[in-house]
Amino acid sequence: MDHVSVAVDAMGGDNAPGEIVKGAVLAVAKAEKLKVILVGREDSVNNELAKYEYDKDRITVVNATEIIGFNEPPAVAVKSKKDSSIVVAMKLVKSGEADAFVSAGSTGAILVGGLGYIGRIKGVERTPLATVIPTERGGSLLIDCGANVDARSSHLVQFAKMGSLYMENVCKVSEPKVGIVNIGTEEEKGNALVKETFPLLKECKSINFCGSVEARDIPKGEFDVIVCEGFVGNVILKLYEGLATTLMSKIKAGMMSTKLSAFGALLSKKALKTTLKDFDVSEYGGAPLLGLKSLAVKTHGSSKAVEICNSIIQCVTFAENNINDKIKDSISKEIDK
Repeated sequence: MDHVSVAVDAMGGDNAPGEIVKGAVLAVAKAEKLKVILVGREDSVNNELAKYEYDKDRITVVNATEIIGFNEPPAVAVKSKKDSSIVVAMKLVKSGEADAFVSAGSTGAILVGGLGYIGRIKGVERTPLATVIPTERGGSLLIDCGANVDARSSHLVQFAKMGSLYMENVCKVSEPKVGIVNIGTEEEKGNALVKETFPLLKECKSINFCGSVEARDIPKGEFDVIVCEGFVGNVILKLYEGLATTLMSKIKAGMMSTKLSAFGALLSKKALKTTLKDFDVSEYGGAPLLGLKSLAVKTHGSSKAVEICNSIIQCVTFAENNINDKIKDSISKEIDK
């Protein structure tokens, strides 16, 4: 593969286009095989690009006059706003002009557009969002974290297979441990969906299924792939993010509460910063929408340049490791049975 071309929604997110453009510039500086197509209002994007030195042959701009907002009905917006940055970028992927898509914009619009323009791999029943969350032992993949609020057992089995392939090939985790989110570790525990899915995962020879995982044990990092439907996954993700923000706020307040504690905070600042970096979600990039014919990555709406950069580079790693071909092979074996 000579290069990987990524179409980036330059107008999506709270910090667009500034942080999006900055992230693209950082990405091409880090990844030699990368080309970026910034899609958005041409004048605004070019004004941001003018602030940086970069390889003009590796970043191009495609004009898109419309923007899909976070509060717009996704299906209606994707259908009516054909010249939006999300739709134009996805059309570039559909036509083969780009290999992957990245956006910090509307999750719903990305899901609708991904299915409508890029399409699912044959045999994939549902396309889950998968995000790497920080844990004590590194990162664990939470799948699904919000794309499918309802799911069947067959969907969860496919999520487990796709998640295992992603962790093994992109995150370089050998024989990733797969767990299903449950209210207890005993096999007989859980709701109807979990009870139905558990034995199917247990029988699946292509994954390393290790049983149930309770929510309190997720931060310990004992499981590499954490399987659940999108409703549960999104609750876990939002609680994770909210708790981290609250704890950081309380720690900072406590450290600055007295002169002595403030002095101690100053002495420990470097070590604390190094430790907390392991729990910075921006280090892991965005959430790939697995099971599409080409990769689409959703980043946080509040993403800054570092997360945009990592999300773009994530696409290069995905392409270099032929993840889609491996998903196709895995699903085709399932169809042939």
